[in-house]
Amino acid sequence: MEDKTPVTRKSTESFNTSSKILSRESWKIFQIMAEFVEGFERLEQIHPSVSIFGSARTPVGHPYYVMAEQIARLLSDAGFSVVSGGGPGIMEAVNKGAQAGKGPSVGLNIQLPHEQSGNAYQDISLSFRHFFARKVMFVKYASAYVVLPGGFGTLDELMEIMTLIQTGKSRRIPVILVHAPFWEGLLAWFRDTLVPEGTISAADLDLITVLDDAQDVLQAIFQYYEHRGFEPSVEEEQTQLNL
Repeated sequence: MEDKTPVTRKSTESFNTSSKILSRESWKIFQIMAEFVEGFERLEQIHPSVSIFGSARTPVGHPYYVMAEQIARLLSDAGFSVVSGGGPGIMEAVNKGAQAGKGPSVGLNIQLPHEQSGNAYQDISLSFRHFFARKVMFVKYASAYVVLPGGFGTLDELMEIMTLIQTGKSRRIPVILVHAPFWEGLLAWFRDTLVPEGTISAADLDLITVLDDAQDVLQAIFQYYEHRGFEPSVEEEQTQLNL
């Protein structure tokens, strides 16, 4: 039977609006692709690298800021490229310490409406509109994750790497939390709630190392790779390719 439903002005306008939105979303794919391509091309040569995270709100001179700068300097002088989120606070301290050392200081900046602006201590600086593309860059080339005190963004990056390692979507690397008193409550919740509830296994807690000293962070990373080297195995390369 022939459909005699009239095409109203309202339905036509709705169709045109939907078409415009779809077209805009389709073209956005190329913007996303460009972020991945630039990231892959510029970061491929930085390994071995360590990604370091922490609060954007930590002021200069704060003990966390000083610790981040010390850790980054040690890693940089030891031959690592050091990667931060490129912003202020602990991220600035990381890039500052890395730039003062021998290795490259890398900033993966994110464009935010009200908050982040890039710091001045980046040898390699990339800018992302999309958090998910930026997250891939933090993980893909990292030989270790070092996480200092921070807020939602820092916790997001921590949970990201933990999930990827736990599920086998990323190779296992050292995940180091710095300053035990800050992380004590979170780790207790993991141990006393998540493990008994069966939402994680007790073995998952072994993915995390908690340290308080900059030199200990460097030593822990070298100890992890002492008998295998920093280059990923063939299997690990395939895993990272499918991130």
